[in-house]
Amino acid sequence: MFRHESSRKIVRLAFVGVGAVILVALMASDVPARRSPFEPLSIFARALAFIELAYVEPVDQEKLVHGAIRGLADSLDPHTVFMDPEEYAIFNSDAEGRFAGIGVEVSTRDGWLTILSVFEEGPAAKAGLLPGDRFLAIEGEDARDLRLYDAVRRIRGEPGTEVQVTIRREDQAAALERTLTRAFIELDPVDAHMLGEGVVYVRIKAFQTGTARALRHALDDAVMKLKKRSGVRGVLIDLRDNGGGLLDEAVWVSNEFLATGAIVSTRGRDGEVIKQYDARRAGTRPKWPAVVLINENTASASEIVAGALQDQARATVVGVRSFGKGSVQTVYELPGGSALKLTISRYYTPSGRSIQAQGITPDLIAEQPRAEGDPDPVREEELEGHLAARKGRGEPANTN
Repeated sequence: MFRHESSRKIVRLAFVGVGAVILVALMASDVPARRSPFEPLSIFARALAFIELAYVEPVDQEKLVHGAIRGLADSLDPHTVFMDPEEYAIFNSDAEGRFAGIGVEVSTRDGWLTILSVFEEGPAAKAGLLPGDRFLAIEGEDARDLRLYDAVRRIRGEPGTEVQVTIRREDQAAALERTLTRAFIELDPVDAHMLGEGVVYVRIKAFQTGTARALRHALDDAVMKLKKRSGVRGVLIDLRDNGGGLLDEAVWVSNEFLATGAIVSTRGRDGEVIKQYDARRAGTRPKWPAVVLINENTASASEIVAGALQDQARATVVGVRSFGKGSVQTVYELPGGSALKLTISRYYTPSGRSIQAQGITPDLIAEQPRAEGDPDPVREEELEGHLAARKGRGEPANTN
């Protein structure tokens, strides 16, 4: 009897258990299953195994992995990039402002490697290369649609070695052939001189290590030179063709002219503020009248400075709308000396304007004369895969 009763209880409980399982299953069917974030890795691992086992030639596993990571980066925005050890070394030397090359700043425009600026006394300047020149070939190899880092790798080299380039200039039918001797390039990030009547002209070429310090020295020298005369009566800050650089340097440069208030903030994927950089009163210059010059090549860190001084009513911004590179990258070092430069947030001016794909609109429009046949300027919003501008909490901004 005891056994019989127990058996019936067991059967009853079994039915209850099965019913509960069925009920849970029915409830779960209405909830979308969460995909494991590691599931795609099994696809990658299987593809890698097929290549290693069956490809017609032996393969370099590190090269395969680097190529895969590069593909991941290329599927995101244009400023997220994978750097192999050699490319990462180039990146670091650029940030320090010292490298061996021909003395040009380049960027890709409509698939062409184009010279943005030529450093004074460098090999390119001595050879007569000019901003706007486009590379047709480097060392005899076609430069069209060449990745920027690949182009830089070909141009850079040991001091004293030669590199042959073929250049196309808009106003000349024939291509220009030049053989340049590489040299160490020491990039002075700040150029300053007096314009007369107490006006200090300061051109900031790049935001690299030491830019803010160089600016302070330039302003100190100007104050000393003008002290016995009229004193400093105004500052002209030239950010044209400045492609940006280090965020901290942009904040410190802004801090030279702002005593209080926000300089720039960064926001993540949900639109929430990640970090805000504020001005400090210590070391702030007198409130000299200031004008900031910008153009379509003014980007990133230089847009931060222009936007901060404009929003704080500290300077009048003159020129044309800037490039619109308002995204933040951080570098993650990877094993073996490679690195991933990953876009992690967007920049916002003190008033909350998104710089990304919008740029800084000047207070006064002043267009620079362009030679006939010059290509139209390319801005961030025209780059394939660019991030959209966004307001707070991820709400898309009005870009009309």
